[in-house]
Amino acid sequence: MRYGYWTPVFGGWLRNVADEGMEASWDYTRRLTQNAERWGYDLTLIAELNLNDIKGIEQPALDAWSTAAALAAVTDRVELMVAVRPNFHHPALFAKAAANIDRISGGRLALNVVSSWWADEAQQYGLQFDQHDHRYARTEEWLAVVDGLWTEERFTFAGQFYTTDAAICAPKPAKRPTVYAGGESEKAKAMIAAHCDAYVMHGDPAAAIAPKIADMAARRDAAGGAPMQYGMAAYAIVRDSEAEAKRELDRITTVAELPAGYANFDQWLSGTQLERELKVQEYSVSNRGLRPNLVGTPEQLKERVAEYEAAGLDLLLLQMSPQAEEMERFAVQVMGTA
Repeated sequence: MRYGYWTPVFGGWLRNVADEGMEASWDYTRRLTQNAERWGYDLTLIAELNLNDIKGIEQPALDAWSTAAALAAVTDRVELMVAVRPNFHHPALFAKAAANIDRISGGRLALNVVSSWWADEAQQYGLQFDQHDHRYARTEEWLAVVDGLWTEERFTFAGQFYTTDAAICAPKPAKRPTVYAGGESEKAKAMIAAHCDAYVMHGDPAAAIAPKIADMAARRDAAGGAPMQYGMAAYAIVRDSEAEAKRELDRITTVAELPAGYANFDQWLSGTQLERELKVQEYSVSNRGLRPNLVGTPEQLKERVAEYEAAGLDLLLLQMSPQAEEMERFAVQVMGTA
């Protein structure tokens, strides 16, 4: 299993806890990422939203791509998986900038391609917001342009959304960045199986993840591509006793009143096609992070990780709070690397 973590660009991950002691700042992010390398983490996912989806839209949110460029220069080993939304980035200009960041990192850049869901954010920034199926059509073209510029000396493209005319991208990436993407609609799965390298999923029990991996593997085989990688989001709580872990779980999921960001969550539900109904109480942790039940003693978490490995999962994308302290604890007690 590879272990990744979400960079806290929103100043935390708990919607019911106002101050998690992990500010949305470059200083905290730099120190956390450098420590994560020392603790043995393989990857960090840097989410891209201009509005704070966790703490409320009035709160600070770090820019993903300038943060990634800075981290590329001050780290040595960790893979930088950076979210990118096609309607926010022209693909030809993006290909140039991302290739430079990959060079700065020594070939450690990866993309998490996200077909945007937040209509209000796009409208605030004066950007096009497509309906569900058109978002994936845009993403497919966007990836074609990025890949073309990364692999060909000059690249010409004429599509519904984008055009280029003998465009040049030099220098090119040190190596082609891995392209991760997620989605549960038929359009999303078809696009990912045909054009991406890895499938990332919201949290679910291993018994639900196994058939998803089997389905995507079959789609990939039918598309004629190389085997894919598979990742999943999860929130982790590790304690010396099960009772201690349960107390922490109760603390973070207790909802006295709906927090400032709940309207964003409600809008996300209306704009996605999820296979499973989300419950309001799950709002406390994003991306269905509590469903994998990585809550308990080190021995219990090791057993659950082994179940996911047996299901075919390659990567866990972890959220924790407060992140630095909990990530070090997890590395020592579960990963055995720190």
